[in-house]
Amino acid sequence: MKVWGSMAVMTATWAIAAGATAAAPFTLEHALSYPFVDHLVAAPHVDRIAWVRTVRGVRNVWVADGPGLTPRQVTQFKADDGQELTGLTFSPDGRTLVFVRGGDHDANWPAKDNLQPNPDSSLDEPKVTLWLADPTGAKPAAAITEGDEPALTDTGTLAYVKAGQVWTTKLDGTGAHKLFFDRGKDGELAWSPDGRRLVFVSNREDHAFIGVYAGADRPLSWMAPSSSRDDAPVWSPDGARIAFTRQPGVGGAPEPRLADIPHPWSIWTTDVATGAGRRVWSSDKTLHGSYPRVENEANLHWARGGALLFLSTADNWPHLYTVADQPDAAARLLTPGAFMVEHLAMSRDDASVIYSANTGPSSEDDDRRHLFAVSVEAGAPVELTGGETLEWAPAALGTRVAFLGADARNPPAVQVVDLSAQGRRLLDGQAPPAGFPGAQFVVPKKVTFRAPDGLVIHGQLFQAPQSTQNGAARTPGLIFVHGGPPRQMMLGWSYTDYYTHAYAMNQYYAAHGYTVLSVNYRLGIGYGYDFQNPASGGPKGSSEYQDVLAAGKYLQGAAGVDPARIGIWGGSYGGLLTALALARNSDLFKAGVDFHGVHDWSRVEAEREGPPLMRFEQGDRAQAADVAFHASPSSEVSTWTSPVLLIQGDDDRNVRFNETIDLENRLTAKGVSVEELVIPNEIHGFLRWSSWLEADQAATDFLGRKLGAAQ
Repeated sequence: MKVWGSMAVMTATWAIAAGATAAAPFTLEHALSYPFVDHLVAAPHVDRIAWVRTVRGVRNVWVADGPGLTPRQVTQFKADDGQELTGLTFSPDGRTLVFVRGGDHDANWPAKDNLQPNPDSSLDEPKVTLWLADPTGAKPAAAITEGDEPALTDTGTLAYVKAGQVWTTKLDGTGAHKLFFDRGKDGELAWSPDGRRLVFVSNREDHAFIGVYAGADRPLSWMAPSSSRDDAPVWSPDGARIAFTRQPGVGGAPEPRLADIPHPWSIWTTDVATGAGRRVWSSDKTLHGSYPRVENEANLHWARGGALLFLSTADNWPHLYTVADQPDAAARLLTPGAFMVEHLAMSRDDASVIYSANTGPSSEDDDRRHLFAVSVEAGAPVELTGGETLEWAPAALGTRVAFLGADARNPPAVQVVDLSAQGRRLLDGQAPPAGFPGAQFVVPKKVTFRAPDGLVIHGQLFQAPQSTQNGAARTPGLIFVHGGPPRQMMLGWSYTDYYTHAYAMNQYYAAHGYTVLSVNYRLGIGYGYDFQNPASGGPKGSSEYQDVLAAGKYLQGAAGVDPARIGIWGGSYGGLLTALALARNSDLFKAGVDFHGVHDWSRVEAEREGPPLMRFEQGDRAQAADVAFHASPSSEVSTWTSPVLLIQGDDDRNVRFNETIDLENRLTAKGVSVEELVIPNEIHGFLRWSSWLEADQAATDFLGRKLGAAQ
């Protein structure tokens, strides 16, 4: 077994697969030097936006004001230290900006003893802290106190969450204290429009309440409390009412694990003064009517005229609806069509909603994102952006909308367009670092193919033009499988940092002698509820693997590809599918790189659910565990012969590190060639740029040796 270490990785000479050009067009470091932009927010009442820009692991907050929207950096962090910047929060008047530094906000479970990520192995224990930034840039950013989930008023009152309770402090960090006692675990804080009352969710494990704090001299009040799980509270514009979502409390007969069942939900509104509530809408008791498991879930907002806006998959697609604040009112569809709505923002006057969707005039737009606007009262959606670009994360200004945009070659950057769909422009000062090779990137080609059961699967093909020229040597093929699995790879840069990295790596591989096929297998988003929720998917039978196998066979037949040299790589759920491909079809997949994949579904499910309750009814737990194990790579090690590189950080909070240990021990016992790279103190989606570089160098060397050796 080969064990990669930092010095070995940094000093190795990277093998280039047979068929590559003699001189690499760009280096791995250059490919990974792209800037990434995220967390775009707008001040509620003024034309001011803020975002986080990361370059080579160094994260900083930027701000721009209207009308010119000239960007300026308002923090001065210098190190690739792996400390997240999230939770950007303006006061309503835009004069104050607070953000969160540290933590792992994408974790599946809390850290043991509440220890926060320490990926650079600092001698000081990291904490999740609140910071104050001056939006004008005149004063340096400063730490306020330990905490998370900030909520601000115009007067500078700051509420936040610490250890599951609501706290408050002055903006200079003095006077920090618990705002009130609640025996639940609190979150989702929001001040009323007048800044005098605070709504929050009190999570009590099997049920949850919507609570309101109205001052130190009053007890907490509860909005229509019940045995249900209430969530996502939003204030009406006048502060008189609160809307929220309601799902049944946890209980009843054990739910089947091997069959999907509906998870109905409803929308309620309450009178804040009395706490009395009413149901204004309820979903159908069908699979399509289940609570949406998409970006921001129900996406509940108040709209002009007292209506409510929300998202539902009732017609198989994540679409926007509006409903009146009346008992059991009928909802009206705003966004009809075979596409998904994903990121959205209300216009400043609450009269329309701006959203991203994978639709447009081109047949390729289902693998992109574009922006649209639609009135909540009447009218058809209006396309704001389009073409061979991608746009997402709208942030409403007065008569304009800021957003993040990219294409096949240019990485994400902040842009702006008028709500009339005119005047689109890129904000200044966002050029990538010198040497970034985006101009040399290929434009991925949309391809489709059928799985054995007939389902149409989408993918993106990355192939250098010279690979298909007459007389050119055949190149190795490489399948990429995304994680999630509710994700979608697109015909350009992604809107997440994890898949922006994957996109850059697929471009690097294409430039260095590989033909790459990125696969949007079933379980992913973008193609409807039924595609995302297939029968026998995941631990219920891994039906999605047939899409990966079909992709491998498609790639074998692609022009310029050597069918005897097909590899595969992926992370998280993509790591699982990489391992499953090697276990079931080493005859096709000759090598693989598995980043932090799940390898034994039965163990994962048992750890997630905990020990069985001491009750008579156990449902299909035992049968489901058997099916889950046999849907896992660990159950099929006997047919695994191809070499594999396993990569994981040992502070992973999404896939337990024991998944790598378990699989490596099984493969070593069988005599399979296993190499590993373990990164101490790193989490699932590596927080440090240097960690990604180390891992990618190991991966490119491994694939070069294993696929380049076969002729």
